Amino acid sequence: MARVCDYCDKRTETGYQLARRGLPKKKGGIGLRVTGHTKRKFKPNIQRIAAVVDGKTTRVKVCTRCMKSGKVRKPRNVAAATA
Repeated sequence: MARVCDYCDKRTETGYQLARRGLPKKKGGIGLRVTGHTKRKFKPNIQRIAAVVDGKTTRVKVCTRCMKSGKVRKPRNVAAATA
């Protein structure tokens, strides 16, 4: 099960965490030195929700950015509307 948004295709990205040492020049030091770098992952906030796709309610994996922007339409809860 991949961590991929069904709408915007956002997925896990890779990058590095840099280990630095020293004081920056603007703070009076002789500059920062990179003493090492470690691989890391940037994981998107993917959630499984019920959404209306082509008129039918299905479960989809969507990132929270698509949920906030309105790309995903959630099904209308009939029980809550009548109460």
